Formats: sequence, structure tokens, C-alpha cells
Amino acid sequence: MKKQIIIINGSGGVGKDTFVEYCSKYTKVLNISSVDKVKEAATVLAGWNGEKDEKSRKLLSDLKEIGIVYNDAPLKYICNMVEEFNHSDNELMFIHIRECEEIAKCQKVINANTLLVTNKNVPEITSNHSDKEVKDYSYDYYIANDGTLEELEQIAKNFVENFR
Repeated sequence: MKKQIIIINGSGGVGKDTFVEYCSKYTKVLNISSVDKVKEAATVLAGWNGEKDEKSRKLLSDLKEIGIVYNDAPLKYICNMVEEFNHSDNELMFIHIRECEEIAKCQKVINANTLLVTNKNVPEITSNHSDKEVKDYSYDYYIANDGTLEELEQIAKNFVENFR
């Protein structure tokens, strides 16, 4: 399998991490998020404890925006991780990015496809700009996670096989 980089998006709770976990059953996967370092900063600066409530989502979104404006820190982190991926034995890399403008910027810098995961049973999050606009992008791939976990695993297996 040729190494593939996928920018993955979707509202909170739609099954993105579960999908990536299932993909990792069929190939070696590196899974990162553009807010990995933001979460570290939120823990140190604001005492964030990993909660995924609306207030926490807004905190992370706002902190990420500060990093983008200051020195494009999230993109720098992603580029460093892509370099690490390129020198690893991983075959598939998932990069979680919510903001459409950041997805477009990242696509220009690295060779990546995009994927949107949806789930009609999960309410959309609109409390912050990062989550509010996840559907406002033209993605390369779309996955509707509206069925069972077994069905999602089969979709993941097919997704991996598509790149072989």
C-alpha cells in the first residue's frame, strides 16, 4: 500500500475515532489532530481536564485560533508529524481538522485527501466556529456512519482496501 494521508472531519461524536480504530485493524495507522498541542496548552493554561462539553469545545477552538494567528502553530505541528509519518512504517495517516480554511491550507502544503464522517443520529454542534462549519467543504470521500458498529468496520475495511 502506498502511504496515504487523509484529513478527516465531522461533528463531535459521529464516530471518527472509531472509524480510524477500525482502519487500524487492516493497516498501520498514525492518527493525529490539529488540536493535539492545543489540548496540551489548554491543560496547562486553563486547567482543562479533557472534557468534551460545549464550553471546552469553545476553549479549544479559541486557543487554536490564537495559535493560527500567532504563528500557524497547528500547521507546523501537522507538517512535523507528516515528516515523521513519511519515515515510519505506517501506511495511513489521519489528520483531524475541523475548520474548512485550515483543511484547505493543509491540503495545499501536504498531499492529502479529505474525508467527512457523518451520523444522522448525532446532533450537530454549532456552539463554536470550528464545529459549526464542518459540512461547508467539498470532501474527497464521505462516510455515513448511520448503521451498526459492524457496518462501520466493513466501511473502514473497504476504505483501506481502496488504497491498495
